[in-house]
Amino acid sequence: MIWHFIDSGFDTGEHNMQFDLHLVQSCNPDEAFFRIYRWQPFCISLGANQSFNDINLDRAVGDGIDVVKRPTGGRAILHAEELTYSVVLPLNHQFSPREIYFKISAALMRGLEIYNPLLAKSELENYQPNFPKLLEEPSGVLCFASTARNEVKFNGKKLIGSAQRKLSNVVLQHGSILCGTVHQNFPKYLNSDESTKEQLRIELTEKTTEIETILGEKTDYEKLKTCLMIGFELEWQIRFEKNPGQSYFAPAQYLLNQQHFL
Repeated sequence: MIWHFIDSGFDTGEHNMQFDLHLVQSCNPDEAFFRIYRWQPFCISLGANQSFNDINLDRAVGDGIDVVKRPTGGRAILHAEELTYSVVLPLNHQFSPREIYFKISAALMRGLEIYNPLLAKSELENYQPNFPKLLEEPSGVLCFASTARNEVKFNGKKLIGSAQRKLSNVVLQHGSILCGTVHQNFPKYLNSDESTKEQLRIELTEKTTEIETILGEKTDYEKLKTCLMIGFELEWQIRFEKNPGQSYFAPAQYLLNQQHFL
């Protein structure tokens, strides 16, 4: 299997979703992709089965925020101060979709630990919520209001939200790694009464955490990208192909330069 690492930088919500779909549609049986990207402008993404009616589109547009649908399931997210990843991988007899989900989350956790040893306390959720029941609640529209099995949390709070979908014979999984706190503003853009919005804002604050909150410092996004790539290589036991225009760091070279790994 040939693995490609893509750092596509900032782009619009529509472009980012189309980029992921393009990788799915062009993926050959012997190749896979790990992509890192960000959002400019900030963007609200809805799960494939969610309605735009959940969102106050006039307020979002007025604040310069994109609104798009993801090709995957899950619930709504405000993509702001975060690093987003996607993995595109052909299905074969080696891993099931559930195993792929687990291995991706494990790789992300290894990357977080390389970024800062304090993040080694990250862990996988082992409980699966009753999503049909959850969707009936006011918080049901919010992705980060609950943690699904094998999503990444820190001290019981959700740190990475992910969604997966099988498209033909290819698995697409993408997710948000929370870095700053702007995502907590999401309830402001819901078509709900003010009391419900405030309740949901408090719920997001209590149920989520971010790299900057944990470490008490601003995120070094370039370093984080590199660490996640290394974590992915170590967990999956692969080496990424060096694509034109992409920076590349071999795990051994990087780790030898980190004092806390010597």
